[in-house]
Amino acid sequence: MNLKVILRNVGFALLVNALFMFFSILVSVANGNDSALAALLISFIMTFSVGVFPFIFVRKTSAISIKDGYMIIILSWLLSFVFGMMPYLLWGGPFTVVNAWFESVSGYTTTGFTVLDDVESLPRSLLFWRSSTHFIGGLGVVVFLMLMIPTSSPMRLKLANMELSSLSKDAYQTRLNKIVYIFTYVYLAITASSFILYMIGGMSAFDAINHAFSVVATGGFSTRNASIGAYGSVFIDIVSIVMMFLASVHFALLFSAVVNRSLKPFRNPVFKYYLILVVSATLIGAFSIKVEGLEQGWGKSLLESCFHVASYASTTGFDIPDRSSQSGIICMMLLFLSMHCGMAGSTTGGIKADRFLLLFKALRKHVKKIVHPSSISDVKVGNRIVKDEEIYPHLLFIAVYALVMLVSIALCHLCGNGDEAVTASVASLGNVGVLADLPGAGGGMDFLNSSTKIVLSIDMLLGRLEIFPYFVVLSMLTSKSGRK
Repeated sequence: MNLKVILRNVGFALLVNALFMFFSILVSVANGNDSALAALLISFIMTFSVGVFPFIFVRKTSAISIKDGYMIIILSWLLSFVFGMMPYLLWGGPFTVVNAWFESVSGYTTTGFTVLDDVESLPRSLLFWRSSTHFIGGLGVVVFLMLMIPTSSPMRLKLANMELSSLSKDAYQTRLNKIVYIFTYVYLAITASSFILYMIGGMSAFDAINHAFSVVATGGFSTRNASIGAYGSVFIDIVSIVMMFLASVHFALLFSAVVNRSLKPFRNPVFKYYLILVVSATLIGAFSIKVEGLEQGWGKSLLESCFHVASYASTTGFDIPDRSSQSGIICMMLLFLSMHCGMAGSTTGGIKADRFLLLFKALRKHVKKIVHPSSISDVKVGNRIVKDEEIYPHLLFIAVYALVMLVSIALCHLCGNGDEAVTASVASLGNVGVLADLPGAGGGMDFLNSSTKIVLSIDMLLGRLEIFPYFVVLSMLTSKSGRK
């Protein structure tokens, strides 16, 4: 491995974090030098110093191997978590070392779990930093890095190929180099639109930018204890629903629809499957809410159901009224959506609609082969025939995802939080945050013990980069060649 190229690129990732720490410092100054100023200032100096060091003392190089690329990606994320926890740790309050780490990982992975019971007690600058970790993590630390690398650089192509999942690149006939820009354009467009619409809906500029950062990243951090429900605004609820849904759709598809001014991209089979799932879940939820008497009118029942379906399917985790009393059917449906999640090429976590569609089509092909052994059938997604060797990695991912989840559930039981094991593991691995039947829903997760928080933080790490890159790096580090 080339240590020089790794250090320079990881250093840049830290500088991205330092930039948003600087913005948080400005927020602190604008609010009369609030109590987090010293913590943010020290964190900024530390992060900036470590980040800029390789640019001063390490010679520039453009060569990059596959091993280098994976190490850059993993270290960029891990060091972002470490330096990102410093503002919390230095500020103090409820932020012990474990709690600060948990909050940082939750922010960058866009999970949205928090250890805080009273979010509103935090100074504004620290609230802004929390939301900033969503914004950085949603687009991706490495994507920020790639934006600064020249388009023609082979380094950029290699990093893009490793950072973006294969599902993000399939079926849209878009050059890999261009995908980086497309993701960025759409990401910023959703952010700006959310900010403006939230302002129109009555949010303050501060609340609007924080929630815009959160919704585009499908993160879930809020500046209010009651999340979106604190505003009691149907307009804000609808804006949140629309933006959560858009953030869960493949960004290249949205880009193509806007640029070409056409609805043709939405004929995509994965999108149609995902839309049918969301609509069906919304109708089931609305019926259940109305029948159970949780809401009196069908309109409010539909709105509430649509909000929660969009929140969990997109892995955002925004909340409106507490529904701890909801039926088991709704809770199980939300649990499934938290594993299923949105489309690849979006900011959602989980298994992704693309893989589930491939799973169902592969299952249908297999059953047809059993019934009619002599028949010849293909797995088709739209007009494209998907070969078995292309399907296999995605089915393997689903199997590994399920295995990791089972191990996580078992470890949570062993750590003493057995009652929350299933929902917490599903939420962490899917980067969805709070689930409806979790005791901490609508509040903080500090009721979990430290060992459980560490287990869940590992789940969040694995979920954000879709598990396999960590296995690749582990294999490199443990192999004979990796030790040379």
